[in-house]
Amino acid sequence: MATFPFEIKAREGKARTGVLKTPRGDIRTPAFMPVGTAATVKALYMDQVAQAGADIILGNTYHLMLRPGAERVHRLGGLHEFSGWKGPMLTDSGGFQVWSLSQLRKMDKHGVTFRSHIDGSEHRLTPARSIEIQADLLGADISMQLDECTDFPCTHEEAERSLDLSLDWGARSLEAFGARESQTLFGIVQGSNYPDLREKSARGVVSQGFGGIALGGLAVGEGHDQMCDTIDMTVPHLPDEKPRYVMGVGKPIDLVESVARGIDMFDCVLPTRAGRHGQAWTWEGPINLKNARFAEDMSPVDAAVPCPASQDYTKAYLHHLIRAGEYLGAMVLSWHNTAFFQALMAEMRLAIAENRFEALRTELNARWSSTKSAPRSS
Repeated sequence: MATFPFEIKAREGKARTGVLKTPRGDIRTPAFMPVGTAATVKALYMDQVAQAGADIILGNTYHLMLRPGAERVHRLGGLHEFSGWKGPMLTDSGGFQVWSLSQLRKMDKHGVTFRSHIDGSEHRLTPARSIEIQADLLGADISMQLDECTDFPCTHEEAERSLDLSLDWGARSLEAFGARESQTLFGIVQGSNYPDLREKSARGVVSQGFGGIALGGLAVGEGHDQMCDTIDMTVPHLPDEKPRYVMGVGKPIDLVESVARGIDMFDCVLPTRAGRHGQAWTWEGPINLKNARFAEDMSPVDAAVPCPASQDYTKAYLHHLIRAGEYLGAMVLSWHNTAFFQALMAEMRLAIAENRFEALRTELNARWSSTKSAPRSS
């Protein structure tokens, strides 16, 4: 298995900025990955995603295996060719989506059997099948081990049983992945919010030899403060030389606080989901363009974001589009939000390099303290 070179270029406290080098291009870290659930970042062209500043996007194993089918994507050239995305791509294992189907799944020690939310058809997902879909059929540059997303809240006993299962599935994922020259596999740390279990899981995952390590079991309802505490209890047990990825996070302040704790990679559906519902994220905080106060506001969404969607469309026009149910409103706001999230990551990278990240963190916390929470991708 390839371990992509990861060069840390600057640090400030625990925050760090660097480059993860893949055969399809460099990923500047900290990195936010727009979510392309069904081979598309919703409401955007792929060139808009790239122009917004994204180096990597995420694809979804569960959704793609159901529609149009992983084997079909493979016949059509793989997920990069199929979707038109030319840069690196990470796929999730399908574990979170299957976990969320509590009424449609049956777990056992070998994998999970579930029914499609689309047509009720039965499917089986095991560590080996997840790797086959991600690495062989979709052709992901970075695949994720299949894990069990632990319920929150849960007892210590339940969390330990779950993390033990994920460690076993991690070993089986690695075995199925085998030796590859141009693809890598990330492991996932579980353990709920128990420090001893996070340490146990982290040590186990690290010992298995993955190319990067994700923190799972977050953005499942635990809230911002618990998310931060869980990162704090996990990062000390992770190797410095490998990328760290918090899955399903999050709102801008969640990203800032996670970067302050040494996290390198993120994904979340929030930018495009918010855009489809009329919400714009800005340097001053979120605004809801449905509100009547924007009906005659001729200012841009956020002139400080280097994107046509942010600078060239007025709040009044977007208010009209959203209230009228016009597709363009959701498209423009999704484009703006994607660009804003990338601008935030770029500013954090620069601030770390210039040794002013703590000042930026303080300023953004003052602006955004009321928005703290941790959404989850899907």
